[in-house]
Amino acid sequence: MTVGKDVSGLFTDVLNCAQTGNIELKKLVYLYLINYAKSQPELTLLAVNTFVKDANDRNPLIRALAVRTMGCIRVDRITEYLCEPLGRALRDDDPYVRKTAAVCVAKLYDIAPELVQERGFIETLHDLISDSNPSVVANGVAALSEIAETSGRDVMKISASVLQKLLAALNECTEWGQVFILDSLAKYVPGDAREAEGIIERVTPRLQHANSAVVMSAVKVILSYMDVMAAGGGANAENIRALTRKLAPPLVTLLNSEPEIQYVALRNINLIVQKRPSILENEIKVFFCKYNDPIYVKMEKLEIIIKLVSEKNIDQVLLELKEYATEVDVDFVRKSVSAIGRCAVKLERAAERCIGVLLELIQTKVNYVVQESVIVIKDIFRRYPNRYESIIATLCDNLDTLDEPQAKASMIWIIGEYAERIDNADELLETFLETFEEEDPTVQLQLLTATVKCFLKNPEETQDMVQRVLDLATEESDNPDLRDRGFIYWRLLSTDPEAAKLVVLGDKPVIEDDTFRLEPNLLNVLVGQIATLSSIYHKPPEAFVVRAKRSPTSDVMGMDDDEEDIEGDEEEYEDENDVNNGGGGDLLDMGGLSVNDNTPASANGDGMGDLFGGGGGISAAPEARMSKVCTPEKSGGIELWAGFHQVGGAVKLELDIRNVSSNVPISNLAIQLNKNAFGFSPASQQIICNPPITMGGSGKQTVELVNNPNMLVQASAGQPASPQIQVAVKNMATGLVFYFAANFAFEALFSSDGALDRAAFIQSWKSIDDQKELFSTVSDLPPSSTDIDQVAAKFQRYNIFLIARRPVPNAVGQEVAYFSMKTTTGMIFMAELTFKKGVNAAKVCVKTEKIAFGIQAKVALETLLRSP
Repeated sequence: MTVGKDVSGLFTDVLNCAQTGNIELKKLVYLYLINYAKSQPELTLLAVNTFVKDANDRNPLIRALAVRTMGCIRVDRITEYLCEPLGRALRDDDPYVRKTAAVCVAKLYDIAPELVQERGFIETLHDLISDSNPSVVANGVAALSEIAETSGRDVMKISASVLQKLLAALNECTEWGQVFILDSLAKYVPGDAREAEGIIERVTPRLQHANSAVVMSAVKVILSYMDVMAAGGGANAENIRALTRKLAPPLVTLLNSEPEIQYVALRNINLIVQKRPSILENEIKVFFCKYNDPIYVKMEKLEIIIKLVSEKNIDQVLLELKEYATEVDVDFVRKSVSAIGRCAVKLERAAERCIGVLLELIQTKVNYVVQESVIVIKDIFRRYPNRYESIIATLCDNLDTLDEPQAKASMIWIIGEYAERIDNADELLETFLETFEEEDPTVQLQLLTATVKCFLKNPEETQDMVQRVLDLATEESDNPDLRDRGFIYWRLLSTDPEAAKLVVLGDKPVIEDDTFRLEPNLLNVLVGQIATLSSIYHKPPEAFVVRAKRSPTSDVMGMDDDEEDIEGDEEEYEDENDVNNGGGGDLLDMGGLSVNDNTPASANGDGMGDLFGGGGGISAAPEARMSKVCTPEKSGGIELWAGFHQVGGAVKLELDIRNVSSNVPISNLAIQLNKNAFGFSPASQQIICNPPITMGGSGKQTVELVNNPNMLVQASAGQPASPQIQVAVKNMATGLVFYFAANFAFEALFSSDGALDRAAFIQSWKSIDDQKELFSTVSDLPPSSTDIDQVAAKFQRYNIFLIARRPVPNAVGQEVAYFSMKTTTGMIFMAELTFKKGVNAAKVCVKTEKIAFGIQAKVALETLLRSP
């Protein structure tokens, strides 16, 4: 199981081992149950008695294990049995049980928030913050923080007394407990600067902790409270400076850790120096790159060097960057050259020295160094217009080395912008125009603009060139941006050349230094998220984390409240029923066959075979597998059997309605589906039983299901989609509403156009990551399911198509068959089935990009293989 093999077939056998007294074996059994409970929810209920019994065991380890396992099994029907043991565990004498139960409350809240509130578990968590054991306090804080994030409400509510208990526990709990407490303190807003200073004093010792997570959480608290102290006025300035000096050493120490920790620390430091540059202003040397630093660490160090560079240390930084520009890693060299340009843009007094270094690098004639230098010099020209144009001649001498779009575009911009200072500007542009049609769109746009600039500055010598470029842009190009710009320039030049000069040659805004480019509000948010993924991505949590909102207990479950609406809409239902059963239908009902039917021909290639029952589009639709879903006791004397299948491309819910003990004949039912993973809803909500079904009688009804986006429930990230469809039925004669749930037969969703050609199948199979494979072994197969020909014929009735088959090399008697299937909603699944002669079992492997539905596709194949 831990290496990715599917052992769900052993569920019942493993479940029987749950009664063992061996705690190690019990742990393994419970781990197995957690892993497979989602796919076997009904069988998991059999373990409830064991969980409840273990929750009362004399051994605290077993009590905690039982509660933790029940909390990890995300099956709704388990939760009702969890509440009593959980309530006892929260008040247990043993602290290990209490701390385990605290985390379990957060897990339960994710499944059933209403239940947690009704049982008062949140108030119990507040009580645990006052616990004598620091680990229990830490877990209570962690659970409340998780619930606060899930619900979006402040359930932590830190008061003065709670604050003191948290600070007391901080010195005694484990390192991860300290992280939870520090993160909670970071969200607390002190009443004044004095309180903030007091809390910081208690937190500061955590800066020397060996665990980097504790250090970063402590830094986050101190940075947050420094803002409160700064708001208190100049009286706290000296205290803030003292704290600034204390924060530098622990941050520097983090850079002596493993590369991965260094990277995380650097991403956080990147934010810190934007918020308070003074913390590390004298520590720039520690960010100089080492020869053995990984490239991702080097890149991040360069970013921080640029943020910390000043007129005091620019000479030292330029020497370092110049050295980096001679290294072998091309990306790092480019970043270093770009950093020199950014230093020039940031520090006006040092710009000339930066340009001198760039010119030295250009003289090396190294292709990528020259190109990156041209790009950054263009930015320097835009930052300081009419100051450093004397170096243009050097740039023009290196035109032959430019082959990248961005470098070419930068050089063309320089030529066009300073055409009056370049004697042969038109000739230089001509060299680029020779390959105009093959150039990147960025280069083409710059060429067009530069040529127009040249023409406006020197119209006599460039008239033919501008005409040629305008023709190429407007007549030969398919790029709408280039074409539109060409037409605008053409219209300007032909109607009002003076206006064209104002537009094209007008003064351009000077570019700004973007070293500290984060918006202040966003920066404050990210600093508050230090030591989380937000501080690594430099994005707020909502930008990359989407919390699945639990859909309210469904419209179906509230059907009692809407009884009047259902009765009031009876006329609408009758109209819909008339339309569905009226003259517009296929009177001969040939199984959905139509003139445009694209159903593949029979396997023998002879389309005539279909007309005579050869397995084509008009073969009889597969029967629905019926199962009892509702007993007479819960539905007013009506017994219901239900099943799903596909008829003529439409998904149908088949109902077998049996009047067991109802004195009122069953004549008219209303049906509604809850939101589900397939987005199904009934095409018509009314079921007319004609003739009415009297006591002792039965009748069959078919409900067509259609896709309704409003009924779709997305599967939670990393979780399989639920196959369950919840249904509410109202007996219109008696007014009784009853409910049932049925697992959808996934094979009913496969469409007739699911056959991939071999090339497309192979390409798709290779393109899907191996982690998106699902495996199982199906045993005790009937004889018809061990022969590939018979399996292929059976599968084709369900729109599962054989693509290829081959013997397994070096394995006598083994053969592999490949199948493809496609749902009516466009999801594609591919399967590999392995058979061995004389063995009534098969190995199943399913691959799909829609991994949430992969288990259902695999279960569908297993079910069909087991069917006779």
